[in-house]
Amino acid sequence: MIRYDEVCGTFTLHTRHTTYQMKVSEYGVLLHTYYGPRVRDCDLSCLVQRKERSFSPNPHEAGGDRSFSLDVMPQEYSTCGVGDFRLSSLEFELPCGSRTADLRYAGFRQEAGKYALEGLPAFYGEGAETLVVTLEDAAAGAAVELYYGVFAEYDLITRAVRVVNRGSETLGLCRCASLCLDFTRSDMDLITFDGKHTTERCLSRAPLRPGVQSVGSIRGASSHQHNPFVVLCDRDAGEDRGLCYGAMLLYSGNFEAAAERDQFESCRLVMGIHPYHFRWTLAPGESFTAPEAALICSSDGLGEMSRRFHRAIREHLLRDPGQGRRKPVLINNWEATYFDFTTEKLLAIAGEAAALGVELFVLDDGWFGVRNDDNSGLGDWYVNTSKLPGGLEALVPRLHDLGLSFGIWVEPEMVNEDSDLYRAHPDWALRVPGRAPARGRGQLVLDFSRREVRDHVYARLREVLSSVPVRYVKWDMNRSLSDVWSAALPAGRQGEVYHRFVLGVYEVLERMRRDFPELLIEGCCGGGGRFDGGMLYYAPQIWCSDNTDAIDRLAIQYGTSFCYPACTMGSHVSASPNEQNGRATPLAARAIAAMSGAFGYEMDLSRCTAEEKEEIRSQIRTYRDNWDLFHLGDYYRLTDLSGPFVAWEQVSRDKRRAVVSLVAGGAQAAPPFRTLRLKGLDQALTYRVNGGDAAGGDVLMHAGVPLPPLWGDYQSLQLFLEAVEE
Repeated sequence: MIRYDEVCGTFTLHTRHTTYQMKVSEYGVLLHTYYGPRVRDCDLSCLVQRKERSFSPNPHEAGGDRSFSLDVMPQEYSTCGVGDFRLSSLEFELPCGSRTADLRYAGFRQEAGKYALEGLPAFYGEGAETLVVTLEDAAAGAAVELYYGVFAEYDLITRAVRVVNRGSETLGLCRCASLCLDFTRSDMDLITFDGKHTTERCLSRAPLRPGVQSVGSIRGASSHQHNPFVVLCDRDAGEDRGLCYGAMLLYSGNFEAAAERDQFESCRLVMGIHPYHFRWTLAPGESFTAPEAALICSSDGLGEMSRRFHRAIREHLLRDPGQGRRKPVLINNWEATYFDFTTEKLLAIAGEAAALGVELFVLDDGWFGVRNDDNSGLGDWYVNTSKLPGGLEALVPRLHDLGLSFGIWVEPEMVNEDSDLYRAHPDWALRVPGRAPARGRGQLVLDFSRREVRDHVYARLREVLSSVPVRYVKWDMNRSLSDVWSAALPAGRQGEVYHRFVLGVYEVLERMRRDFPELLIEGCCGGGGRFDGGMLYYAPQIWCSDNTDAIDRLAIQYGTSFCYPACTMGSHVSASPNEQNGRATPLAARAIAAMSGAFGYEMDLSRCTAEEKEEIRSQIRTYRDNWDLFHLGDYYRLTDLSGPFVAWEQVSRDKRRAVVSLVAGGAQAAPPFRTLRLKGLDQALTYRVNGGDAAGGDVLMHAGVPLPPLWGDYQSLQLFLEAVEE
């Protein structure tokens, strides 16, 4: 619900549980007055206190009013170089050489439905409203349009920004954030999700300190190191209590999320494209659109904030061709064979998998070009018939005969120097003139900012995808961007390459979705190096991490769950001992850890014992029977990572069914008796646990479930609850 009060000059955005308000000040500055739990309609600018502050200059329009300073006022979209010394949202480079930006209110429009962003991912769907507030910088000849999308039932508010050059001279854009959010308090914690390759999205939490705390990426992808999702929350906020603000950027390239605690104990959060090596040229009449950001506020703790994000992402961001249907259980050959495979070896793995209930076979790296290791072949998207005689046309029908559909791995953004593509078009790789380029995994990066590169790569991929029925594509990216320089752009526009690269990736993915509407795309970037809302708009699931160890995955998936729903997390059962860290874990623990994601196996099932095969059959049946709980249920973190076990729960929307999953750490002699208190149930219902004894929802949540003793390392259990008809 969007309301404009002409008398007060306020814009108020109401969702089911929250209120967001801004106000046009007497000097035309758009102030941010409130964001938090829902309150009645009123002018909340009384919360903005005014007082003269030394060394905080005043806008020229303020005349003798020294109580109004941009350095102090909470602003809706902060400016640069004109008296606000805190984090800026916008920075121009004007023809005179100045790098200032100064904005004043110029008007608004209100629309039914949700705005869309051309060439960029965005939340979509019915039941939303749009507000567009226009600000102007008269000296720069620029208009800045602030877009707000309100999904009231989901407590979701989206933000986007469009800058238009309305002047007669070329304008440089050096910074353009998607989100600015000012608070008149700073007694909050900042939560970020950090790590490295194979250890992604580990939760980091610290109180705001004076100055700027930031995370970001200049790697060309959102990165393994930091995720474009952050939380500001009460110092004592936990899973079930406390005020929390989650902010997600729907972008897959360089980003920065920065929080500043200023001299007067206020806080500003700014989020958007990283200004590193960013400069966009706007000729007269041209515009630039910044990526979308999404906000959710919860006064009921981090758990409720997460569930609101999960519902909004599942229902208004993912464009899954199988929406509302169970995803197939897959087998991927990578950890079973790496590059060393033949048709018969693949079919042997596929035959064992099919007999156990697997439904989809995924052919990973090594099927194309001259590709026997990672130093050659990338870019040559034609089948290696020395490995696969007769090509995919010979392999895929034999998979179909086994009852398996077919999926395939690609890495379209990359090229090896030892490839036909590179020999024909060396200038298609990103590289700086006069410098030998850095290599990552033995490969270079194709310049996806160039139309001819995208057209060539997609034409080759389209031939492959049209040659046989393909159910699934795993789109990988196995190095960060370096030597970022495009032969197709002049020197003065090289600051556009990083962003144009991301737009190019989005364009090719959109073409693939258009031409193959039933294709399930899984994103991947060395595992979880590009796990972000932008990629989820094109690929409704993402390989969560290259680390398939069940115990490490507990932490990775725990951190991921704070924003992203379980159905988006590609998660497979792999061999034990694990090939990333050598840890041996029981098959049951590996399956329980994987089952809460997009479920599959990544191992040679022919090496399993008869007992293990029977266990795998049972695991697949369990997943099939309960996939809706695992993928669509409301997600509750029952523990953090500090205790003797990790437990989580998924509850159906009608609260009549639930599944509790638990994986323990190392064995403990003479362990204490433990109970586990559940969440999210209906207190008035009675539930049968694993088909046995029944207990009330109130009892299960307040008294808990007694846990049996677990003998040995990394033991696990699952509890299935179903309401008893009375």
